[in-house]
Amino acid sequence: MPSDLPKKLHKFASSHKFLGNKGPLCVALVITRTAIKNGLPLDPSTLVTAAQGQVLGLGKSAVQSILKDYGITKVLAAEGGRTSRGSMGNMQDYVAFLNELASTTQINLGSIEAWWADRVRDFFESSPLKLKVDTGTSLKASITGIFDEAKKRQSENRGSTVLGAVMQHLVGAKLEVLFPDQKIHHSGYSVADSPTGRSGDFQIGDCVIHVTTAPGSLLLQKCSDNLDKGLRPLIVSTHAGAALADTLAEELGLNRRVEVLDITQFLVANMLEWTGFEGNHRRDTFEALINRYNGIVEVCETDPSLRIEIA
Repeated sequence: MPSDLPKKLHKFASSHKFLGNKGPLCVALVITRTAIKNGLPLDPSTLVTAAQGQVLGLGKSAVQSILKDYGITKVLAAEGGRTSRGSMGNMQDYVAFLNELASTTQINLGSIEAWWADRVRDFFESSPLKLKVDTGTSLKASITGIFDEAKKRQSENRGSTVLGAVMQHLVGAKLEVLFPDQKIHHSGYSVADSPTGRSGDFQIGDCVIHVTTAPGSLLLQKCSDNLDKGLRPLIVSTHAGAALADTLAEELGLNRRVEVLDITQFLVANMLEWTGFEGNHRRDTFEALINRYNGIVEVCETDPSLRIEIA
């Protein structure tokens, strides 16, 4: 590999938000392997599916097959980046980069693929989110802090859904603490309700819980379907999301039948009870919740950076 090629790769990967982001990493691996097979330059118009909605050849099996060649057996992404909203743009950007590189430099595509495999290793070793617990800080501030960090990381990684995943699994962890004798069913954040026949993200008794960062008409339709089945829907969202959900529910005449809660309040209320309203019990309470959360992430997600570490 030419001495300046790693710098060029890193500059591209950094400026286009490929580093630490599983969707773009999947794209880079699959497109590099395509270039190895077909040569350069590549025509991006030939690298899309017939429906023009996805990158051709992108998927879990293709990505894992490439990683296996480098001794990596962990699953990078359940869908192999196929459903990432930014994959088409990432593919076009990366193809343009490779084509330009090949026009000016003698490159070894095998070395480039190996470079991306190393970035995948970096991804699996990436840092967890940090939760700061201070007896002088309110529970609300601590929880808001972890959501702020999740939002920041999401903004740095195009097409990622860090905040939504953190919210869903924190709600799931809370339910496990509340109902230790019940089997709480968890799923990866990217798993949609409709294909799996789920009524929502969680169901406790006759209450169906929907956890979302951006409530919309489709969610309210799900809530209406819940009501038709004799179930009671509860929407848990961000502060802004909860306000929007209230407005949408009122427009559809469902505001008196659908519960809507801000996730921070949803978590804080129980945590105050669990601590016995004693500040010196906060760390132990947070640790119990986060341990459950991390256990859920370990089973349901392929992104280890979704884990939370208490600082």
